[in-house]
Amino acid sequence: MIYTVTFNPALDYVVKVDHFTLGAVNRASREDIYCGGKGLNVSAVLAALGYESTALGFVAGFTGREILQRVGELGFRSDFIQVKKGMSRINVKLKSQEETELNGIGPEITSEDIVKLYDRLDGLKKGDVLVLSGSIPQSINDDIYERIMARLGGKGIRIVVDATKDLLINVLPYHPFLIKPNNHELGEMFHVTLHGIEEIIEYGKRLQEKGAENVLVSMAGDGAVLITEQGDVYRMGVPEGTVKNSVGAGDSMVAGFLAGYLENGSYEHALRLGSAAGSASAFSEGLAGKDEIMKLYEALSKEGF
Repeated sequence: MIYTVTFNPALDYVVKVDHFTLGAVNRASREDIYCGGKGLNVSAVLAALGYESTALGFVAGFTGREILQRVGELGFRSDFIQVKKGMSRINVKLKSQEETELNGIGPEITSEDIVKLYDRLDGLKKGDVLVLSGSIPQSINDDIYERIMARLGGKGIRIVVDATKDLLINVLPYHPFLIKPNNHELGEMFHVTLHGIEEIIEYGKRLQEKGAENVLVSMAGDGAVLITEQGDVYRMGVPEGTVKNSVGAGDSMVAGFLAGYLENGSYEHALRLGSAAGSASAFSEGLAGKDEIMKLYEALSKEGF
C-alpha cells in the first residue's frame, strides 16, 4: 500500500483574471476549486494511474470537511485526523500576466494530534511506500520528517521525500528511497549555482553520499535526470506542449515515478512515466488523467548516460 502525508492540506481557489490590476476591482474570467497539498496531488495522480493509496494528515473546520468530501470523489482513501482548533487552509492562486499565490495558515496541530498520526504510521508494513512532501506547518516542529523516518526505520518501508533545503538535507541519514529536488533547489543545498547537466549529476551524487538511495532531479524545460541506487544515470527530455499550470507538476512526477517503479521495478520506465505525468499536469488546467499521461509517455524518448 502507498501512503501519502499532507500536514497542511488546503482548498485551492484558482482564479483567472485577463488583465490583473493591483489596487483596482478585477473580475475573474474563470474560477476553479481543487484539493491542494502535495501529498493529495500524489494520491490523485496515483489513482488516475490505477494505484491505490491512503492519504494521511490533518484537517479542521468547514474547509476540512469540504476537503474530505472532495477527496472521496477523487478515487483514493483517506484517514485524516480531525483537528479541533482553526480550519484547513484556503489558498488563492491568481493567474494573469503572472502567477501569484496567497496561502493560508492552517489549523493548530497539537502534540496529541501528532501522536494520532504516529499511531496510523505504526500500522505500515514491510513493502509499503510512504510519501512525505511539502512544508511543515508552524504548529509542528520542523524535525517531524526525521522523527517519522527514525520511527519507521528498519521496517522495510520505502520512503519518498519531496521537500526543500534543510527539510530534505536533514532526512538523508535515514536513507530515503527517493528524493526529488529540482535543479535550483539542488544548488541551494550546496550554496552553488549549477551550470549544465554534469554539475547537476555531480551534486546529485553528493546527496547519495549523504544517504539518499535514488535522486530524481527535475529541470523544468530541460527534462529530468535520475541517479539510481546502483549508480546508473538516466536522462529524460520533455515532450512538446504549452505550460498552463505549474501547480502539481512535481507531485505528478513523483506519482508517475512510483507507479512506473511498482509496475515492473525498472528505473528507466519509472523515470519515463514520471516525466510524462509531470508534463501532462503542466500542460493541463489541473492534475492530468491517465489518457493524457500515457499519450506523453509514448511521445517521450530516453537518453542514458
